[in-house]
Formats: sequence, structure tokens, C-alpha cells
Amino acid sequence: MSYRGTLIYFCGKMGAGKTTASKKVAEKRNAVLISEDEWLSQLYPEQIISFDDYIKFSAQLRPLIKSHVQNILTTGTSVVMDFPANTKRQREWFNGIALEVESTAELIYLKANDALCLKQVAKRALEQPHRAAFDTEEMFRHVSTYFEEPAEDEVKNLVVVLKEDDGDKRKD
Repeated sequence: MSYRGTLIYFCGKMGAGKTTASKKVAEKRNAVLISEDEWLSQLYPEQIISFDDYIKFSAQLRPLIKSHVQNILTTGTSVVMDFPANTKRQREWFNGIALEVESTAELIYLKANDALCLKQVAKRALEQPHRAAFDTEEMFRHVSTYFEEPAEDEVKNLVVVLKEDDGDKRKD
């Protein structure tokens, strides 16, 4: 078997810091970063108005992203995906991408309490006004109803990062 890149993906509630962490990990590992928000905003500008719109367009994007990521992994290059892996079904999709091309997958779980997430959501809404309609406590509460904490048996490589106001702590 030839060398394959590693697929790195993230789990964490809205506002836990997945986008920030994905950028740092991609830079540190010299990996290709693929952001769902960037792809959706370019392919479907001004079309995502509701959570249901997001679900619809995200589903349309997945087949293209899957083949694109698999092509990159088979070159030996690692890929960091800034996409939510907040349900067991989503995590199965990521693991399948890696498994089908005999690559490894790594899940980084940013574990943060609701208060910290809400604080960061509010900050993001101020810093990025175009996101203010989605970055609300109401949306956080709605999206959080779907959140499923990952189990250790879901992925071979699970890294848990405890997110706290005074910094991150890696839990091994």
C-alpha cells in the first residue's frame, strides 16, 4: 500500500472554535484546508437563509467534496476539513471517506460548555456582521439539539481538547 494522507476533522458545538482550530491544525501539519462555509458561500451565494437551507445545500455539496478529498488523500497529502462532525452519522461519513481510500482519520473533539460557546458565538456575530443572523443564542440552542458527543469507538484516532475560558487543555 502506498502512503496516504490523514483526514482530520472536528466535532464541537457551535462556537467551540472548530474553524479557528482547523486553520491552526492545517498550518501546523502542512495540510490542505477545506472549509464548508467557504464552499457554500461561493457556490450558493445569498441562498442560505435558514437552517433548512444549510442542510439542503450542504447535502448537495458532499458528493463533490468526498471525491475531491479522496483524490487529495491518495496523493499522500493530509486534509483538514472544517465541516461539522457533530452527529454519529456525520462522523461515519468522514470515516468512510478515509476508509474507502485506505487512509487514516483523526477526529478532534473541541469539548466546551454552553456558556463558553455562547460567548464565542456572540463575539463572532459582532466581528462578522454577515453571520449575525445565524450567530444567535436561538440558533445555538436549535443546532445543539442535534449534537451527539463522540464515543471512543467511533474513530481510531480521537483527540479531545477541553475548551476553557483560560485556554485549551488536551485530554489524552
